[in-house]
Amino acid sequence: MTAVTTTTHTTTHTTATAAETATETAAAPLATAAEETRQVRRRRRLAPGRRLPATRIVGPAVVLALWVVASAAGLLDPGAIPAPWTVLETGSRLWSAGTLPDDILTSLQRAATGFAIGLTVGILLALVSGLTRTGEALIDGTVNLNRAIPTLGLIPLFILWLGIGETFKIAIIAIVVYVPIYLNTHAALSGIDSRFVELAEVQDLSKYRFIRQVVIPGALPGFFVGLRLGVTGSWLGLVVLEQINATSGLGYMMFQAQNYGQTDVILVGLVVYGIFGLVSDSAVRIVERRVLSWRRTLSS
Repeated sequence: MTAVTTTTHTTTHTTATAAETATETAAAPLATAAEETRQVRRRRRLAPGRRLPATRIVGPAVVLALWVVASAAGLLDPGAIPAPWTVLETGSRLWSAGTLPDDILTSLQRAATGFAIGLTVGILLALVSGLTRTGEALIDGTVNLNRAIPTLGLIPLFILWLGIGETFKIAIIAIVVYVPIYLNTHAALSGIDSRFVELAEVQDLSKYRFIRQVVIPGALPGFFVGLRLGVTGSWLGLVVLEQINATSGLGYMMFQAQNYGQTDVILVGLVVYGIFGLVSDSAVRIVERRVLSWRRTLSS
């Protein structure tokens, strides 16, 4: 009887122990998952957080709201800074008259032509300089010398060389664009880890495959930084160039408005320039995000 009782007690104790072990075993993954979740949450506090929708227009919207409030409250001199509705009415009138669409089209053509030339030259020079020592010796110092010279200071010389027509304007825009594209792309090429080069040599990659699989992906982040600076630079250069010996374009419209004291027309031109700059920069960002979707960065 005693043996049976002992056996029963042992069996019960063994069953309880097995149940506790099974419970602990089942609870262990849950505890581990909860701990990992807490760690992830702690890590996420260091990051900027989830990307908010339409973040690029929040700042301009705030500025516009302050402008509206200040104009409605009479805090701004209408002769110096017209109200937003006055600027909108002037823009609508210029659009209906046909002058604003023609000026916008002319400015877009100038900016696009100069940007295309600067983009092509900047990429080609960066590749030659970044991939060959001879190219670096011949190109890099020359481009940095060009960067040290104010580009807008070249305008008088380019007018003497190319005349006062469209050619010198496009040439200046191309110079403004190619410099940042070259500098950032060349820096990205020079910053590619040498271990990737050694791995490509071990894999016996051809020069073409090395450029396509190693060089281009490694240089893309720097290239997109230069591309954004180049897009912005093309609009900045255009503002100045269209006020020099021009007969059309947004800058010419603003220059004529300055002579007649038409502040509202000047603000119309500035608003259009700002919209073009914001839209083009946002377009580059969208392309960059899609092309570089494989990267895990702080912003993503």
